[in-house]
Amino acid sequence: MLEEEIVNAGAFKLGNFTLASGRKSDYYVDLRAVTTNPEPLKKVAVAMAEHISGCHKIAGVELGAIPIATALSLETAIPFLMVRKQRKDHGAGKLVEGSLLDGEKVLFVEDTVTTAGSLIKAIKAVRELGGIVEMAIVIVDREEGAREALENIEVQLVSLASIEKLKACASN
Repeated sequence: MLEEEIVNAGAFKLGNFTLASGRKSDYYVDLRAVTTNPEPLKKVAVAMAEHISGCHKIAGVELGAIPIATALSLETAIPFLMVRKQRKDHGAGKLVEGSLLDGEKVLFVEDTVTTAGSLIKAIKAVRELGGIVEMAIVIVDREEGAREALENIEVQLVSLASIEKLKACASN
């Protein structure tokens, strides 16, 4: 079970935490312990590959999603794109790195989403270049509005692990 893998890696903790937004939470998710370790990262890529159908490219937002996009690309032999959070102010000034043709279907991957703000910005950047984005797959949806926000821009969200199962695993 992926939730057990996440908890065992120390990437999910119960307690009292202050999030980057300043809000309080009774749990904390930091999936770098999963996405920087080959074994659990491979399991994530295999689980995500089960949901891929008919996409031409995989995309991830810097920094946290790049290992996931890379692993999924290696697992499926589908090329990937790297989307910057901010446009480079030197060189070609690209926001999206990698080859994207007009009309190609792009699947976004992410480690954790809360409200999906940075993911939505990245999806818009890819759409502006002619990419078609209909789905995003995340390891963990914090279940705090991301699904609804993505539905508003006609993107389906698939989450591999649920908060309730993670809490149950962490309690044992």
